[in-house]
Amino acid sequence: MTRLPSPIYPVVDHPRWVDVLGGAGARFIQLRLKDLAPEALRAQVMEGQAAAARHNVRLVLNDYWQLAIELGVDYVHLGQEDLDTADLAQIRAVGISLGVSTHSHAELERALGVAPDYVALGPIWPTKLKKMPWGPQGTARLTEWRERCGDIPIVAIGGVTCDRLSECLEAGADSVAAVSDFIGASDPERQVQRWLARAGNVLRKDVG
Repeated sequence: MTRLPSPIYPVVDHPRWVDVLGGAGARFIQLRLKDLAPEALRAQVMEGQAAAARHNVRLVLNDYWQLAIELGVDYVHLGQEDLDTADLAQIRAVGISLGVSTHSHAELERALGVAPDYVALGPIWPTKLKKMPWGPQGTARLTEWRERCGDIPIVAIGGVTCDRLSECLEAGADSVAAVSDFIGASDPERQVQRWLARAGNVLRKDVG
C-alpha cells in the first residue's frame, strides 16, 4: 500500500506551527490559511515552506492550488467545490501530490475519479471548528472507505484526539489529522511526541 509521509497529520493556521510541530517530529503538516491578502498569503506559504525544509516536513497547502504550483509546494488539498475549478492536469504535470476531502459516497466516487494521492474522510467525530452539513462518520466508515479505496491512502479528520488516534488507525486510516489537539495543546511539542508514540504502538502491533 502506498504510504503517506506520517501517520500523524497536524493541520495548522499559521506557518509558525510548521516550525514548532516540525521541530517536535511532525513530518506531514497541512497549512490551512484563510482570509489573507494575496501578498500576506504568499509570504506565509513561503515561510511555511522554509520551516518545512528545515525540519524535513512534507507540506500540504489547503485550497490555493495556483500558489502551490507557483511555489512548488509538496501537496495540495482540495475540497469537493475546489474540484470544479482546479486545473488537475497542471497540478499533476508539476509533480504536486493531491489530497481530496470526502464526506459521502457520492463525494468518494468523485474523488476516486481524479486518482488522488490520498482521500480524507470526516468528520469522524463531532467537531466545533466549522459547521458541517454532515453528521459524524464514525470509524466504521473508515473501514468501508479503506475497502473501497484500494491502494489509495485514507486520512481521518474531525474531532480526533490523541486518545482516539489508535481507533482511527486500527479502523483503516493511514494517517490521522487534527487541528485543535495540536495547536490548542498546552504543550504542542509534547503533544506531537504523544501522537507519534501512540501511532508507533499501533503500527508495531500491526507488523507483529
